[in-house]
Amino acid sequence: MSNIRPPAVAGSFYPGNPGKLATEIDAMLEEALRRNPPAADEPLPKAIIVPHAGYVYSGPVAAGAYLRLRRGKGTITRVVLLGPVHRVPVRGLALPAAASFETPLGIVPVDAEAATLLAGLPQVRVSAEAHAWEHSLEVQLPFLQRVLGPFTLIPLAVGDAAPEEVAQALERLWGGPETLIVISSDLSHYLPYDTARRIDHETVQELLNLQILGSHEQACGATPVNGIIAAARRKGLVSKLIDLRNSGDTAGDKERVVGYASIALYEEADHG
Repeated sequence: MSNIRPPAVAGSFYPGNPGKLATEIDAMLEEALRRNPPAADEPLPKAIIVPHAGYVYSGPVAAGAYLRLRRGKGTITRVVLLGPVHRVPVRGLALPAAASFETPLGIVPVDAEAATLLAGLPQVRVSAEAHAWEHSLEVQLPFLQRVLGPFTLIPLAVGDAAPEEVAQALERLWGGPETLIVISSDLSHYLPYDTARRIDHETVQELLNLQILGSHEQACGATPVNGIIAAARRKGLVSKLIDLRNSGDTAGDKERVVGYASIALYEEADHG
């Protein structure tokens, strides 16, 4: 087995051509800058919650959060990335067997210390199968590569786990300014446009209040989302909504939409 996890959804969820991919990401970042520019004194987020659909649908919403990481280039060198499993059931959280992840923009090394930091946690295991075709983690990597440059990765595919089990793993990996936490999740799925807007607005209010979500119908990544919420409450983080739209706003019809939000969480001392 190769020690590199190759891209599984390049050419479908996002462009497979490196030049086209970089150009598309840069265009979404520039549009986000026009739509909702960061304040001059805005600190770097400690964590972000971003969607994971095809870029044509959710990329513009994710870009709002990634834009706020640009000034972290050279500071953020380690990314803890959590997303829900869509294809392979997992009990707990799964590290990959691979030593690196590949995208059309290059190779991202897996942080070799992660397994040591997570050693002894019964909810953490290794599963190559859980990572092989999982798009929720992969689609975040080109954005991260484009805004941060080189970084090491701690990718965790999250299955059946309690919020506290996820939070426990996150707190072991918390680190300092060099470590960013990325939580990959969409919101409601396949509701009519107006219904989705109402439900997603309610869900986002819960997240901004650091409330644990009660249902995966609110967010497909509710398990990793609830993990960062539980950790954020203990760590004193404050949350801020960057963007909230759905596929009916970006590239789809309005009959059955998928909701997307980008949310940034800041260390309270930084955010003032």
